[in-house]
Amino acid sequence: MPGGTRKVEFHYEGIFNEILDKIGLMPLPPYIHEELKDNTRYQTVYAKYNGSAAAPTAGLHFTPELLKQIEKKGIKIANVTLHVGIGTFRPVKVEDVETHKMHSEHFYIKEEDAKKINETKKNGKRVIAVGTTSCRVLETIANEEGLVQETESDTNIFIYPGYKFKCLDGLITNFHLPQSTLLMLVSAFANKEFILKAYEEAVKEKYRFFSFGDAMLIK
Repeated sequence: MPGGTRKVEFHYEGIFNEILDKIGLMPLPPYIHEELKDNTRYQTVYAKYNGSAAAPTAGLHFTPELLKQIEKKGIKIANVTLHVGIGTFRPVKVEDVETHKMHSEHFYIKEEDAKKINETKKNGKRVIAVGTTSCRVLETIANEEGLVQETESDTNIFIYPGYKFKCLDGLITNFHLPQSTLLMLVSAFANKEFILKAYEEAVKEKYRFFSFGDAMLIK
């Protein structure tokens, strides 16, 4: 099938998800070569629902204790449910980035969380997304004033240099693979030259990259 995907038909007896839990393996990026002994290591502490093909890796940096410290500082935390798709691992192989076909991911944001974001914007405070996936959701549903509303849909938004951000004021993200749509997104947010300089420093100082790598705050 297009994009290197396959369609598989299962024949089984019992409850499908329970069978998968018994015989299935945690889907991991191709650069992780060892099977995880503890699947929770590749999951955020705030995850609630099944559906993602991968973890939103920027969120791996957060612990329950850190989230409590953030809330104590008066920072409001809004939740977005997003099912990360397999396309998150797919590199850009075309010369003209505008012809790259972006993967689609299902998401929803509840009214109470949308309200937190809108109040933050109206009060002149900053909205900081954890991860490029959360960024894509907010930029998909935001209006020209940067305000959002309760939504359930799919997004295939492709953000690359030249894009004008509507909702985001900051982004927490990992150091990403070269030739990836994720690297293009952060370059669009913080300026390509600035990001390349940050990556040069990361390589020089031997930072860890990718899923279990170091994070950076861009604002």
